[in-house]
Amino acid sequence: MPDTPANTVVWSEIPVRDLDRSIAFYSTVFQSQLKRDDSGPNPMADLANPAGGVAGHLYPGEPAAPGTGSTIHLNVPDTLEATAERCWKAGGTVIGEPIPLPVGRFQYAQDPDGNSIGFFERTAA
Repeated sequence: MPDTPANTVVWSEIPVRDLDRSIAFYSTVFQSQLKRDDSGPNPMADLANPAGGVAGHLYPGEPAAPGTGSTIHLNVPDTLEATAERCWKAGGTVIGEPIPLPVGRFQYAQDPDGNSIGFFERTAA
């Protein structure tokens, strides 16, 4: 019998046109050092989750047209404002103002390839 996963989402994939440029962007924005992995059938870079659980990776591919693809929400290492500033400086686009939730806040952005990403800041347990 198959094992029942703890989460509905198993992992995420973000297609990017230039893997090395995207590694630099995501490393800067999320203040973590993504590393290129060429050991599999396709190169990729993990968006690692040190605590385990759901994670994802970047891979060479063709992103959806801006505004048409899925949105992946990622935890920020500090505040939405600091993350948004790094996003702008690294070549991304921040869309709109922070949106409050009962457990935190999030803000929409696009990476340099136009992929929709959400920045999530937890403010409540």
